[in-house]
Parts: sequence; C-alpha cells; structure tokens
Amino acid sequence: MEIYKNEKRRRFLEEHSVAHLFSFPIEEFIQVHEYKRDEWIIQEGKRPDFLFYVIEGKAKIYVTHQNGKTSLINFINENEYIGEMELLNEVYYTKGIQTSTKTICLALPFHSCRKQILEDALFLRELTKFLSLKATQMAAKYSQSLAFPLENRLADFILQTADEEVYKEKHVIVCDYLGVSYRHLLHVLAQFCHKGYLQKEGRNYRIKQHNSLHELAEMLRNK
Repeated sequence: MEIYKNEKRRRFLEEHSVAHLFSFPIEEFIQVHEYKRDEWIIQEGKRPDFLFYVIEGKAKIYVTHQNGKTSLINFINENEYIGEMELLNEVYYTKGIQTSTKTICLALPFHSCRKQILEDALFLRELTKFLSLKATQMAAKYSQSLAFPLENRLADFILQTADEEVYKEKHVIVCDYLGVSYRHLLHVLAQFCHKGYLQKEGRNYRIKQHNSLHELAEMLRNK
C-alpha cells in the first residue's frame, strides 16, 4: 500500500475533491491510499482506522464462517464507502476487503474526525442514500439467482471482477457466490469460449467480446 504525499496528494485531491459531501473542511484530514491487486484494505475481524471512499478500482468483501469456509458476499466499486458500518457501530464484526484491481481510496482517519463526521447532517444524508441503495442491491442479488439463468449472472460477475480484461477468479469461490455447481459453471464458461466471448489463457480467461457480456449482464439491471 502506498500513501500519497505532498504534491502528489495535493494534485489528486484537487482532481477528486469530495468537499461537496461534507459541511466542514474535510480535506485537511484526508489521506490518499493506493493498493495493488489482491491487497487487503481491511483484514477480517480487525476494525479499520479509516472511513474509505473508493475513487478508482474494485474490491471484494469476504467473510469466514464458523466452519472455516470463506465466502465472497459482495463487491465494492468506485464512489462507494468502506468502513461505514464501523463508523456507525461501536460493535460490528468487520468483513475482509480485498482489491480486485489497483484501487485508490480517500481515507478519513477515525481518530481525527469521527465526531465531526457523525455530526455532519450533509454527509449523513449522503451515507443514508448509499446504505439504502446497497441494501436494495443485496436484495436484488438473491432474487436474481431465481429469476435469471447462470449465463446472465456469470457475465455480470466476470465484468465486475476482471482486471484489465482478464478474469482470474477461483471456480470454487464463484460457485459459492452464484449458488451453482462446479460442473454447471465450467459448462457455461466453455460456452462463452465457444461463442468467442472469452479466450482461455492457462487458468485465466481473457475477455474478447466485452459488449456481448455487457448485454447479458444488463438484463439483470433491466428486470
């Protein structure tokens, strides 16, 4: 992880200002963190020291169950928060957050400005909108597993997790997240390769027809 300093930090904050989200001068507190692919922004079970706002990149949320099994439960994209539940709740089991691509976040240290953030009506209105949308999206995910075939859901998953047009996720994680059998997943991946949507490269897949996958994925959002 890299923390931007001095001129690099200043330029980045000028290009990606979030001053409009707060009613107090927040930028004096902000750090800028850059993470490489597969780095952990937050370790599971360890409370973060920052509220993060994602400017660039993608990340995945994981949780470990009592039986030791780890599951992917959701995604984080640009213009979304990380650590908002820890900001609002003194007692909360922190999920693991791992990057899917290079990811750049604005990081607001709790020890410096938590009280001001929690008393800022402008920010809290924005956070409420974010949380309500997040809850709606989670509910939609479960309904989609019943309403749509794997082709649509897998196309959406591939586009969400691909890094520079290369899809690298482990099959067992995907099967668990999408609620399908290993055999069914391999069958649909083979179909995507046959149709020219993907090209297999070792254990990974390169996206060759982004628009075709996008059309399948868009059906989930046009429901």
